[in-house]
Amino acid sequence: MDFCSRMQGLDPVMIASIFSTAEHAGEKQVDGEDCFVLRLDVGPSTLSSWSDGTAEVIRHGLTGFFSQRSGLLARLEDSQLTRIQAPGAAAMYWETTIASTLGDYRAADGAGGVHVAHAGRSTAYLARFGVGVRAARVVTRMEETWTIDDVAFDVPGLGPDAFIPPEEVRRSRFYDAMAAGGK
Repeated sequence: MDFCSRMQGLDPVMIASIFSTAEHAGEKQVDGEDCFVLRLDVGPSTLSSWSDGTAEVIRHGLTGFFSQRSGLLARLEDSQLTRIQAPGAAAMYWETTIASTLGDYRAADGAGGVHVAHAGRSTAYLARFGVGVRAARVVTRMEETWTIDDVAFDVPGLGPDAFIPPEEVRRSRFYDAMAAGGK
């Protein structure tokens, strides 16, 4: 199971560990379901470590909407604002926002009663703005509706080595932060 699959609700244990240090940010309805809202913002030292000479990550945060009835994740929002400025050029800002709704939770075979989302919809927005952009703000939108046919836990003969990400993923700052618990 890769990181993206885990974030789409396939690994409730990972979702719980990511939001274990989150702050309560209120309550909201998601698709008619009353939810608790938990907010987690990446700390300044991690943001600084993600930045380099031309790119500065200004903020990155996750917001989880958890059903008050079942405790299951109903919606996940992930947003990041980055400032990019090459030497001698005007600053450009990129804001990415991904919102995913999750549903069709079912008990997974061999998972000890763990319920896993088997369907969802994700919408990603990529906005660019700053000096030199012809429009005040350029926005690209992408949508995906996904379903999961089969989930298996503790598959005999399938060990952790089967899930080692490729080298280019392991070298990424995002991977390092998630491997360290999202801090």
